[in-house]
Amino acid sequence: MAQLIADRRDIDFVLHEQVGRVEHDKFSEFNKKTVDLIVTEARNLAVKEILPTQKTGDEQGCVFENGQVKVPDSFHRAWDLYREGEWLAMTDNPEYGGQGMPMVVGTAALEYMVGANPSFMLYSGMTHGAARLVESFGTDEQKDMYLENMFSGKWGGTMLLTESEAGSDVGALTTTAIPREDGTYHIQGTKIFISGGENDLVENIVHPVLARIEGAPAGTAGISLFLVPKYRVNEDGSLGEFNNVECTGVEEKMGIHGNATATLALGEKGECVGTLLGKENKGMSEMFQMMNEARAFVGLQGLAAASASYMYALDYARNRIQGRHILAGKNKEAESVRIIEHPDVRRQLLTMKAMVEGMRSLLYYNAGCIDEAGTTDDPDEKQRFTALVEVLTPIVKGYVTDRSLEVCSHAVQVYGGYGYISEYPVEQLMRDSRIFMIYEGTNGIQAADLLGRKLSMHGGQAFSWYLEAMRKTVEEAGGQAELADPAQKVGQAVTRLEATAEDLKKRIKAGGVMNAFSFAHPFLEAAGDVSVAWMLLWRAHVALPKLLKKAGTLEMPEVMEKAQKNKDAAFYAGQWKTASFFINKMLPATMGKMDAVLGADTSVEDLPEASFGSR
Repeated sequence: MAQLIADRRDIDFVLHEQVGRVEHDKFSEFNKKTVDLIVTEARNLAVKEILPTQKTGDEQGCVFENGQVKVPDSFHRAWDLYREGEWLAMTDNPEYGGQGMPMVVGTAALEYMVGANPSFMLYSGMTHGAARLVESFGTDEQKDMYLENMFSGKWGGTMLLTESEAGSDVGALTTTAIPREDGTYHIQGTKIFISGGENDLVENIVHPVLARIEGAPAGTAGISLFLVPKYRVNEDGSLGEFNNVECTGVEEKMGIHGNATATLALGEKGECVGTLLGKENKGMSEMFQMMNEARAFVGLQGLAAASASYMYALDYARNRIQGRHILAGKNKEAESVRIIEHPDVRRQLLTMKAMVEGMRSLLYYNAGCIDEAGTTDDPDEKQRFTALVEVLTPIVKGYVTDRSLEVCSHAVQVYGGYGYISEYPVEQLMRDSRIFMIYEGTNGIQAADLLGRKLSMHGGQAFSWYLEAMRKTVEEAGGQAELADPAQKVGQAVTRLEATAEDLKKRIKAGGVMNAFSFAHPFLEAAGDVSVAWMLLWRAHVALPKLLKKAGTLEMPEVMEKAQKNKDAAFYAGQWKTASFFINKMLPATMGKMDAVLGADTSVEDLPEASFGSR
């Protein structure tokens, strides 16, 4: 059952053989044995307790009555066990109840739990991000008041940015903060689409709220960040009176039914008190910390849903018997075979496998960069790893969630008609995964961020470091005879990506802003494809020597024979051939995408609005 969320062998490969863990005194207690135990316990909780809530949570959904929200009944036991295991703060500072484990290990543990139920784990993701804001920007008093309860999951957290008239344009918000005599603020406004904004899992909910202090500048320059609890907190830490954070409704959605997407009215029926978090008019830059964490979490949601969809489809294809083998020809006496033996089903499964494994390596690599940046004493290295995370963030969020929906769609196709009905799990996973492309900054915004900010960050050095990391793998893999050709092809793709980036930057400088940004999303797709090719090549580079050791040969007929009896040989052969499939069959399409970007067609900006169609 566990393998219907993620492939443990593949997770172990990335953790211990490919990306690995940062060697640092801070993480000295997290040896291989300990890491394996953590992942095993995370998998057990995911499979035994969280996974059963996926379908029931979808069917029951959240119930809104008289300003209160009840989450699906099954969520309560799972949340209690999640809290008991202290999973919410596994990568955080032990001073505030965290376990201090490496981010890459926490990512592996989270993949199982998020894959078991994305709706359920969204309550945890928002709480963690809000708590980290308090840790980074809060006063000692705020930290003492909130952190332990938030990191333990006793209290929840959210992120209050979006308003009905200021969706992605946060600078247009109208929520106000009016100073009170005691140094606190009266917060007044309405926020929409708030994940976990109201629920009965926790005793209190702490809302980081973006608002404008009266008289502050317009736009994002005048936005401040405030902490607004659902219930006020007394000096002794006990809960006080209701803070007039009114839930006025929850959305009926396509998916993630188990998570309450709430509309919150602050200060309409009485005084809503908030305290400034950080500095006045610096709220947007402070909130970017949580936004970037949330974007990485959404990327993980995309990976986890794609991984679960792939595992379900693989299991189904191995067991579903339908149709004769294509080599049976006109032999009507031939028996029907499992659908995994049909070429087109194998093509779809291999496409899914390549995407899932490439995305897993990319997300774990990103987490590893966070660990490196957080442990190195070398300021240059710290800047480099931090910059790599900045460049990777829009790819991790935007590209991975785009591909997640694609993988989920393939899973439905493998199931055929059964995939489209709610009796089977891939239907829900596809519905749930659709929101990942939208929230925490639409993927169009991620593309614009990559083009408009990340290409020029540190004078272009940040993107150069990203290219250098890929070229290092290309050079190392190219030294293996069996990988010389695929390494050359990935190297050509990296060079083309660099040329495409330079061309887009020149277009922007020359005044072709509209044209350049009309190609932002295709450029994001290309960067993601090349990143996946990089990760798969890296995997093959690691796997080939081990395959030779296990199989005694790299001749495929002999390797295939060995793989039938040796699971490690089968796994390592899979890494080699998955990389070959993606690089030889999918990467050429990426080269075509970049050719199209370089072609600079002007149709998007030229087409008159009226030509889109009549009203």
